[in-house]
Amino acid sequence: MCPELIDTHSMRRFSCPEKENSSPIAEQIKALYKRVEARDPHQPEFLQAFSEVLHSLAPVFEKHPRYLAVMETIVEPERVIAFRVPWLDDRGVQRVNRGFRIQYSSTLGPYKGGLRFHPTVNLSVLKFLGFEQTFKNSLTGLAMGGAKGGSDFDPKGKSEAEVLRFCQSFMTSLYRHIGAATDVPAGDMNVGGREIGYLFGQYKRLVNHFEGVLTGKNLNWGGSQIRPEATGYGAVYFAEFWAADNGVPLKGARCLVSGSGNVAQYTVEKLIHVGAIPLTMSDTSGYVYEPEGFTQDKLNHMMQVKNVAKGRVSDYCKLSPTAQFFPNKKPWEQKNIQYAFPSACENEIDHTDAASLAANGCRCVVEGANMPSTNQAIEVYKKSKIVLCPGKAANAGGVAVSGLEMAQNSMRTVWTREEVDTKLKAIMKSIYDGCKDAAAKYGHPGDLQMGANIAGFLKVAQSVVDQGCV
Repeated sequence: MCPELIDTHSMRRFSCPEKENSSPIAEQIKALYKRVEARDPHQPEFLQAFSEVLHSLAPVFEKHPRYLAVMETIVEPERVIAFRVPWLDDRGVQRVNRGFRIQYSSTLGPYKGGLRFHPTVNLSVLKFLGFEQTFKNSLTGLAMGGAKGGSDFDPKGKSEAEVLRFCQSFMTSLYRHIGAATDVPAGDMNVGGREIGYLFGQYKRLVNHFEGVLTGKNLNWGGSQIRPEATGYGAVYFAEFWAADNGVPLKGARCLVSGSGNVAQYTVEKLIHVGAIPLTMSDTSGYVYEPEGFTQDKLNHMMQVKNVAKGRVSDYCKLSPTAQFFPNKKPWEQKNIQYAFPSACENEIDHTDAASLAANGCRCVVEGANMPSTNQAIEVYKKSKIVLCPGKAANAGGVAVSGLEMAQNSMRTVWTREEVDTKLKAIMKSIYDGCKDAAAKYGHPGDLQMGANIAGFLKVAQSVVDQGCV
């Protein structure tokens, strides 16, 4: 039986919704959204993510009204940590950035989620990411809670020494809040192997203890096989499972991919492996189109441009005579395509882009990035019968292999590349089946977005109740 809950904003007491029949569930959902919006009116990314999940859970709240009160508990982070990060640049000038860690939910296990270093980082962005991460981690079936963190520091244009000094200062403030059984951060945008190494070294220096406190580590000191590839590979595995169920084979399919970072690169690689035709890659300057698709050699050239030369996708055209560059444009305008894999950033597909995808034959959007489709774009997908494989399910491969890295660290063992890849594929199959089954059970067969939200939420919500609604 759910105990009496307290609205911490107004300090008024209320009972579980299962005892309240004064208003229909739809009105209670609307009222909950308004209360959350009133608390954080200037957090648009967070409110967008909350609205999408909240309204998709209406069938659950109709069947189990008590979970609406539980959602009001879940939507509030357990802990929000903010701190200054002072550091010296190469000229000896004092600089300062803001650091954050949003420890969203420890209901299912230690807090788990990435660190992002980018000028756009703020509480709204990190709360949206942490909220989504909570349900994504739930879907994996592994013992991981949800978290997100980072800083408005931009590593681009900084020297190696400046990045090192910043990372050491960041960890000096963060280390007291994390640990292998408390909170295990990982990489995210602009936090790759280099930054993870600097952060891990400073943590070890401060606590005098070697433990699996970060994932995405180098293989030489506790990392896992397949971790760099995991998000992209996992997204393609998820697409394969949908394709097998719905008769839209990936082999030979023309696919649009956005982004040119880690997720996009390994999405393209796995698409090549399964016989698909990945046509595009992009960055903020525009996109590159390969009329016959990327091959492994062409992808290797792009990796050289992005990972080594730190160049723009337009520089790739110097290495490929067949490539076409479209400045200041998105790849969604290309025609005669079956799949889209948005793998760059949140809200990269708006309603106009979604309409272009529909007009150009797209059957399925597989989200490699976090919340890359606006709510208006999702409405276009639904009207156009485009299936959405949502990010919290389709891109869960990255955190799944982070969970496998945590397991290897705990057991002091190392699994082979084949073992990790097999486990990753099995986890993605379990996620796909869980989304499909939840959607069908609650009366919306085939709606993987709703299924992902329901399956991820129910595990967290019931666990919150089991633990005393804390």
